Amino acid sequence: MKIRNKSLLFIFAGLFSIILAGCGYTTRSMIYGKYKTIYIEPFLNKVDITQEAYTANKYRIYRPMLETDVTKRVINKYLFDGNLKPVKESQADLILKGELIEYRKDPLSYTSDGENVTEYRINIYVNLALWDTKENKLLWEERSFNGNYSFYTNYASGNVVLVSEETAVTNAVEDLARRIVERTVEQW
Repeated sequence: MKIRNKSLLFIFAGLFSIILAGCGYTTRSMIYGKYKTIYIEPFLNKVDITQEAYTANKYRIYRPMLETDVTKRVINKYLFDGNLKPVKESQADLILKGELIEYRKDPLSYTSDGENVTEYRINIYVNLALWDTKENKLLWEERSFNGNYSFYTNYASGNVVLVSEETAVTNAVEDLARRIVERTVEQW
C-alpha cells in the first residue's frame, strides 16, 4: 500500500510538472511569420490650432516638429523591438499611418495656496492605421491613441525628482512609441 501511494504521488507530481511546463506567458509577437517588415509613414501634424479656447481644450498647445520626433522615435522602437524591420514602402509587408492630433500639458496638482502648478502631465494623442500591403486591407485602426508622462515643477515640495519640460516631452514621445509598437506586435 505504501509503494502504491508513493507511485501515485510520483505520477501526479510528474503530470503536474508537465502541465506547468505547457502553460506559459509570452509577449512574443503574434504576427511572427506572416509579416516581417513595416514602413512607417511620416506622421502628419493634424493639430487644429484655430479652435477657440474653452474649458475642455484650454491646455492644448502647438509644439513645432513634434510629428517628426514621433516618427523618428517609432522607427527606433521598431528597430529596438526587432519583431518588424522598418524598410522602404516598396519592400514593406505592413504600413503604419499616423497623424498627430493633439498635444496637451494638463496641470495635475497645485501648491496649497492654489497659485502655482506643482505637477503636469504631457499627453500626446495620435490616430493610427495599420495596413497589410499584400492584401491592401486595413488590419486595425486606433483613434486618440495616447502616450503620456507626468513631471513635477520647481513649486513641488518634498522629495520629488525634477525634470525639464523638454525631458518630459521626450519621455511622453517614448511612451507613445512603445505603446504603438506593442499594439502592433502583441495583438492582445
